[in-house]
Formats: sequence, C-alpha cells, structure tokens
Amino acid sequence: MSGAEARDFRNIEFVFLDRDGVLNRPPPAGKFVTCWQELELLPGAADAVARLNRSARKAIVVTNQRGVALGLYSLAELADMHERLQRELALHGARLDAIYVCPHDEGQCDCRKPLTGLFQQAFRDFPAARPDNSIMIGDSLRDIEAGRRVGMPTVLIDDPACTSEELQRARSVATVHAASLAEFVHRYLGP
Repeated sequence: MSGAEARDFRNIEFVFLDRDGVLNRPPPAGKFVTCWQELELLPGAADAVARLNRSARKAIVVTNQRGVALGLYSLAELADMHERLQRELALHGARLDAIYVCPHDEGQCDCRKPLTGLFQQAFRDFPAARPDNSIMIGDSLRDIEAGRRVGMPTVLIDDPACTSEELQRARSVATVHAASLAEFVHRYLGP
C-alpha cells in the first residue's frame, strides 16, 4: 500500500465501491461482465464487505454498466446479476446497502463516472452521507476522478503490473493505493 500511510479514515461511514475490479474480477479490456456466470468475486472481497457491515459502515456500489447501452445485456439481466451477487455475499455474512447503476453510453447522462450523478442519487437516499464521511474505492481513473469531484478521499485498487497512462494518472491523484479491497479494509478501517 502506498499513499498517505498514516491517513486516518475512522470517520468514514459510507464506502462507495466500483464493482468490476473492486468486488469482482474485471473483464478484459473492451469486454463486459454480461451474466452471473462471468461475475467472479475477487479473493477477500466478500469478507471485506462483511467487515464494513460489522463496523456499521454502509457499502454502496456505484457502477458504470455501458454494456446495457450497447445491448449486450438488459437492465433486467443486470438486476438479476446484482440479486445473485447479494445472495453470494450473504453466504459470507455480507451485504451491499445499495447499488447504483449508470446504464448509459458516453455523453448520454450526468451519472456515468467520472460524472457525479450516481453519488448525488446516493446522497439523496442516504441523507447522512457527505463527502467528509465517505470514501470512493475504484480501480480506474474515472472512479478516482468521480470521487474527487464529489470531494471525498479516494482509494485506487492498483495493479502494479499495469503501466497504462490512464492508471499512471489515477495513481498520481488517488488519496491512497491498495492491492485489493480486502487489504484497504484491513489496513485502514479495521475489524
């Protein structure tokens, strides 16, 4: 883990999570997770969400799902994937408090990260959530930029083997880096 090692995140009550690359294995570049059979939880992700739940923090997914706009899967199929995800997490004593989805293509909305519409929806639904008691955890520049635009600290789930220019930029602007959601929760948010 790098970044602000001594950073104190004890005041965090709302943990915003990207889905692909944070909770489940990301698809190859240019591909999409189109069905439940393709959604593989990352090692330790379910236990990390359970730890967040036990600490009375809200775990909220904010995910771009452009595959809907491209006709690769429907909103109903996506809802089914998320219901199955919740059931799988429940087997580990974990739950997501909410899942917010942008099903649009580029330039069609104000909710596609790095824009902030998904966060604004969550702030309406969770009135106690504010930038100063929330954090965004993602694996891409658009996740980190979205969190920063809202004014919250950000965590980059970093793949050190990736040397893309976009990920280099994300590394330079994220508050902290971690190898996984499990590592971040263990290191910064405790039991």
